[in-house]
Amino acid sequence: MEDLTQEEWAEQLVNDSNAVVLDVRTDAEVADGIIPNALHFDIYKGQEFINEIEDLDKSKNYYVYCRSGNRSGKACQIMEQLGFENTYNLEGGMLDWTGEVVDLE
Repeated sequence: MEDLTQEEWAEQLVNDSNAVVLDVRTDAEVADGIIPNALHFDIYKGQEFINEIEDLDKSKNYYVYCRSGNRSGKACQIMEQLGFENTYNLEGGMLDWTGEVVDLE
């Protein structure tokens, strides 16, 4: 896991053709908007969250965020335990995010 600042995360994401963005917030938080093309898996769902994560392609690079950066850090740790090699935590989460946000359809 690597903690990235907002600028590092956004810059690296743009240049990564193997990137997948993960939002690990609750449904209520996601209702306020989501980073474009992000997949949503609520970390508070426990085993269901782990089951969903296990189905993902471990060869991809995962850019993970939550509201403040704490839950996404935990999600990155869980993903590493499951065999994911490249996970990037967004420091400051959505609270500090200045990039594009879209409504979840």
